[in-house]
Amino acid sequence: MKNILIHFLLVMSLAMNAQQVNFDDYFINKTLRFDYINAGNSDTNIIYLKQLKQEPYWGGSHTNLIDIFNYGQYKVVVIDKQSGKEIYSRAYNTLFSEWQDIPEAKTVPKGFYESAVMPFPKDSATILIQKIDKKNIYHTIYKYEFDPNSIFIKKDLVYDFQTGDILNNGPVDKKVDIVILAEGYTKDEMGKFIADAKKMTNFLFEYEPFKSHKDDFNVHYVESYSEESGTDNPGKGIWKRTIMNSSFWTFGTERYLTTEDFKSVRDVAALAPYDQIYILVNTDKYGGGGIYNFFNLCVSDHPAAPQVFVHEFGHGFGGLADEYDYGDESNADRYDLSVEPIEPNITTLVHFDQKWQDMVTPGTKIPTEVSEENKGKIGAFEGAGYVAKGVYRPTMGCIMRELKYKFCPVCQRALTEMIDFYSE
Repeated sequence: MKNILIHFLLVMSLAMNAQQVNFDDYFINKTLRFDYINAGNSDTNIIYLKQLKQEPYWGGSHTNLIDIFNYGQYKVVVIDKQSGKEIYSRAYNTLFSEWQDIPEAKTVPKGFYESAVMPFPKDSATILIQKIDKKNIYHTIYKYEFDPNSIFIKKDLVYDFQTGDILNNGPVDKKVDIVILAEGYTKDEMGKFIADAKKMTNFLFEYEPFKSHKDDFNVHYVESYSEESGTDNPGKGIWKRTIMNSSFWTFGTERYLTTEDFKSVRDVAALAPYDQIYILVNTDKYGGGGIYNFFNLCVSDHPAAPQVFVHEFGHGFGGLADEYDYGDESNADRYDLSVEPIEPNITTLVHFDQKWQDMVTPGTKIPTEVSEENKGKIGAFEGAGYVAKGVYRPTMGCIMRELKYKFCPVCQRALTEMIDFYSE
């Protein structure tokens, strides 16, 4: 009971601090899109500005403007120039930060197109891009002095696709807004896209905590048609002309479906208000990908696609880690085992009281053995976050480990807190 109270008071305290920024004092109800190149290698990280854009909708909260979770490798921070006050922040992950962990990054410098979005400041502001280190401390790696009156802020919309709603429960600033984008659907296949998007949406709300919080969501879609059906599959020599240039085999993993063309993703998504971008890819091949506060991707027609849709949303929306490991030492140095991982559903047990210690099934040993006796219990089971030793997950079975399961209670709590943050 004591740990539950501590957890509740911490969340409420952070939320109250976040509410101290009055949206109308500092922002207009539009989006500032900050596009940049994220470049470097396994050890270096340099940001190069590409463009600034004003987009017509701000889909985020007007109340909770300061991030209380900090689940991302990166964070964008906006500081009002006149007062020196932090008026907005949001943590996120990127493809570049994932690429830094693969062998190629040790020998080949590379750059990725990325962007961060924020409500459009009324007055001059300082924009910071920060990156977290192994000790979970954010450091500023880029600083930009923003002038809202600059003639170089672009205000054009690149596309003019039709949009619609699958679910409309109220004002976007008080809901979690998901926008589903069509990828690899031709203009003649828009009927199929809308049907697929509705199918995936309905399946998402069969899972808790989304089922109980359905009224806290809006779901929009954009009919972003492509010249050809499908997506790239480099392993088979298949290359398709699609609107967002998605592809399997990201970083050499066949099922990992993403896109490096984030500019096109943002250009399409700009047609609707959103907190989360979901790209639905028209193929029956197995795959998907989800990156926290960046984008989610899922295939449309594989038998396991609905479960993949839900799993990837756990990454993209909730900042949840994968709860499986590769059974070897290939990722042994992925986490600093002297601190807690930033993801809410894995732990090194260093500060277990800050994770889900309050939810552990009474009488359960920590660490917890994988056994018939411990099925259904909340404990700390070794093997998570791709790491076989020293990193632990809450239960033996969760959709973040295997698609046949639902979200475990620990993941449900983390997702509920995120829903509350966006819909308060």
